Amino acid sequence: MSDNKPDERRQFCRIPFHAQAHLLAEKGEMHLNCDVLDVSLKGILVSKPEGWQGLYDDKFQVDLLLENGELVIKMLAAVAHVDDHSIGFICEHIDLDSITHLKRLVELNLGDPDLLHRELSSLIH
Repeated sequence: MSDNKPDERRQFCRIPFHAQAHLLAEKGEMHLNCDVLDVSLKGILVSKPEGWQGLYDDKFQVDLLLENGELVIKMLAAVAHVDDHSIGFICEHIDLDSITHLKRLVELNLGDPDLLHRELSSLIH
């Protein structure tokens, strides 16, 4: 199944990042310790867990686990696309602490402060 949109144009840089995430659907489906493939200021890409039943636009609580689970970036996200091996989520809500940690993570891995500021401006507009 693929819900990719052919006219998609990314506004946010994707940062390859290896960590674990927990996914909890509003309807109760749960997947622990999914492999994170990349992150951006607007979403996250994870490897598709075994037994995945989620559909396009389903809502999930996504917890990105950092520092061996001692730091957690939490976001409410919707399924943006699914393919045979991965699931892309678009962030719909993130609290202040989590966006601060996510911004720092992207900042450390992006290496270009001007690009980071442009992406932050895009989030506001």
